[in-house]
Amino acid sequence: MRKKVSIFNEVLGPVMHGPSSSHTAASYFIGRLIRNLLDDEPETVNIAFAEGGSYAAVYSQQGSDLGFATGLMGWLITDERFFDSLEQARDFGLSITFTVRALEGDDHPNAIEIRGASKGGREIHVNARSIGGGAVELWRLNGWEVHITGDAYDFIVDAEGHEARKIAKILAHDGEVLREPSIEERDGSALVAVQRLRPLDEAALNKINSAKGVRSIWKTRPTRFPKPGEPLFHSGAGLVEYAEKEGCSLGDAALDYESALLDIPRGEAIDEMWRRYEIMARAVEQGLEGEIRGMQLLEPSAQKIYEREERGDLAIGGLHTRAAARALAAMHVNSSMGVVCAAPTGGAAGTIPGVITTLVEEKGLEKIQTVKALFAAGAVGLVLATRGTFAAEVAGCQVEIGAAGAMSSAAVVEAAGGSVRQALDAAAISFQNTMGSPCDLVQGIVEIPCHTRNAVAASSAFVCADLILGGYINPVPLDETIDAVMKVGRMLPRELRCTSLGGLATTPSALALKRKR
Repeated sequence: MRKKVSIFNEVLGPVMHGPSSSHTAASYFIGRLIRNLLDDEPETVNIAFAEGGSYAAVYSQQGSDLGFATGLMGWLITDERFFDSLEQARDFGLSITFTVRALEGDDHPNAIEIRGASKGGREIHVNARSIGGGAVELWRLNGWEVHITGDAYDFIVDAEGHEARKIAKILAHDGEVLREPSIEERDGSALVAVQRLRPLDEAALNKINSAKGVRSIWKTRPTRFPKPGEPLFHSGAGLVEYAEKEGCSLGDAALDYESALLDIPRGEAIDEMWRRYEIMARAVEQGLEGEIRGMQLLEPSAQKIYEREERGDLAIGGLHTRAAARALAAMHVNSSMGVVCAAPTGGAAGTIPGVITTLVEEKGLEKIQTVKALFAAGAVGLVLATRGTFAAEVAGCQVEIGAAGAMSSAAVVEAAGGSVRQALDAAAISFQNTMGSPCDLVQGIVEIPCHTRNAVAASSAFVCADLILGGYINPVPLDETIDAVMKVGRMLPRELRCTSLGGLATTPSALALKRKR
């Protein structure tokens, strides 16, 4: 089955506290789903990270512990109490512990095993993964294989095998399901699971509760948009075919895609994208104000660079430098655990905001043009998410900041009135120039070299767009380029995939840096 990738769910989102979508936002979403499954106030939760995995190396530095606590408490991901969530959890009688050990049956670098108990005595044992850009998967529940991703109302019933088909019929009785219920049978028992668009009505729930042989019922609520529709395309080639058939731009094609997938009006999708732009713009504004506190290794520099460029104190200056400074500004907010929009990840949350705010402020983009430029960026991201991943733990920095640079290049072409093919070619050559870049963050902190890589990616987006609009003919299309990026990413050793065990992270100067908090 092909992936159903949503631009809002997986590409330009989530809106989150920084610094990492894979380790901060995903932890929140997993915590929120665990709370749902317990169906009560949690009392004890042990979270085990895979020995040798990425979580084990960075969970404290990247606020994973705070993300889990905030989700387990049932708060919003943007709640101001995020910073105090561990202390607040203890005050509410919730014990959260973290361990690092070997995890059986899962070799994913972001593998997690969770054991939880509620105040009412319910216990659960869950295996989960953070799979990039804030997306998550709970794949085992109390020994049963499941598929919980947070974009549906999940209903899961453990019952005697002879009741399974009856229960499945009740769960899907109104047709409000994303797909038909699944039934897994084992030793006379069965697990019936369904992903629904809406909660199960009370009458149907009462029927299941009163059915003979029902042992347990688990429910979750969506943490992201449900996806009742079907993708209009899955690839760059399919995107070009759709846009040329409809006579529309890349941004319009992506807007059509998201509206159809989420089954929402175009106007609603436009408003949601504008909301995300406002969050991006606010992060840039905050970062340029210079009142940044909370970074762990770096001193804020975005404001200084921006002001010196304005005074003409730099060697060259210009739009490219201002875009870079704006990207740095958003990353300062991200690393201070401020509220940002992952684009497509937390570690890449500066590039697209830097580019889009530059287009708005210096090229006079209006609301609909801004929204379509962001949708154009999202179109490139959904092709990568469909064919690969945004997880640096899997394929290095090339699929995070590299992806943001490619997405931004397409956005610039869209804003300039270029064709769909030109926008995708600009994205392709951007990817071709970041291919192979490792994720070697210093001390497990999303600052060095992440901040300058975001800044350079923002600046280079304008160069890639100009190269294509000026006449460069790209010989390797986006789909093939992304496939090559993924192959290279899988060749990278574990040390270069978000473990801080190679690259810049192991240099003497990097190791000697003193943390500010």
